[in-house]
Amino acid sequence: MIGWEDVYKVTVAMVPLYVALMLGYGSVRWWNIFTPDQCDAINRLVCYFTLPLFTFEFTAHIDPFKMNYLFIGADAMSKLIIVLVIAFWAKCSSKGSYCWSITSFSLCTLTNSLVVGVPLIRAMYGEKAVDLVVQSSVIQAIIWLTVLLFVLECRRANADSYLDSSIKNAQVLAVESAGKDVEANQLEIVESTGPSFWCLMKIVWLKLAMNPNSYGCVIGITWAFLANRFHFEMPSIIEGSILIMSKAGTGTAMFSMGLFMALQEKIIACGPSLTAFGMILRFIAGPAAMAIGAIAVGLHGDVLRVAIIQAALPQSITSFIFAKEYGLHAEVLSTAVIFGLIASLPVLIVYYAILGFLN
Repeated sequence: MIGWEDVYKVTVAMVPLYVALMLGYGSVRWWNIFTPDQCDAINRLVCYFTLPLFTFEFTAHIDPFKMNYLFIGADAMSKLIIVLVIAFWAKCSSKGSYCWSITSFSLCTLTNSLVVGVPLIRAMYGEKAVDLVVQSSVIQAIIWLTVLLFVLECRRANADSYLDSSIKNAQVLAVESAGKDVEANQLEIVESTGPSFWCLMKIVWLKLAMNPNSYGCVIGITWAFLANRFHFEMPSIIEGSILIMSKAGTGTAMFSMGLFMALQEKIIACGPSLTAFGMILRFIAGPAAMAIGAIAVGLHGDVLRVAIIQAALPQSITSFIFAKEYGLHAEVLSTAVIFGLIASLPVLIVYYAILGFLN
């Protein structure tokens, strides 16, 4: 049973996040230290340096030979359920769209497992349960954040290609209207329907190849396999070089979110209706899908409880950083992170009490 001491431990883990957030907010709104362009530069620092190293650091220290594959299977099944529901919604609803499908997937599935989940789950179910939360964080970094990067790059590449097409077509029209004896085969005319699938994939994979977030988790899990298979440790000079930046990952991410908040007219940038929508997806839809997936693969006891609890953890900070970098509903993700951190403790305690009645 969670006592006041356990609540205090979780609070101790969460308060520093708000300190970093308020410093970022105040540096723009109250002290005028950073300009909007400088805020974008700080977000790119987080996206391309501190977060990849943070991901590598915790991924490299797991033991992949001791992972609970039923637990991982339940997580994968819950994500599949969410993808199918979102795809059905996007196809059948007038409000459905590709962009909102990406954001909805982030809100339903991507959690802040390490910062909030570890102390909370330790207080609820002990150290063995903490191992499960770390495993889910690793899988999230290796698979689901990479999938998120992929679809965001697809969206960006598609948008850029359409923009290039519009510019080139405008140039062609200007040439034709000017007269210019130019033969048709000398004019560069694009198809108005956008790039071909293989052209789009080439652009996306090249972008991913240049994105360090694509490498952090892959190199980390590769190191984890080799280190645990052959029983050797990372040289201290390399580990120190990684830690000096990775330790700043969560703090700088929250600082960047504070900068983003300060640049908005309102703290709740997305409005009350979208805030409620985000909270429903985060604390109800995500855990419900996980419960279905966990029961389907045969999880029971504390493992089942941990699976549902970790699916109800607050929103991943990384999802906001990516949303800001790629210009997709960053205001919704920032609100989900902030309100998720505020609401998570009472919500998760309620979940813990309800799940305590399950055999």
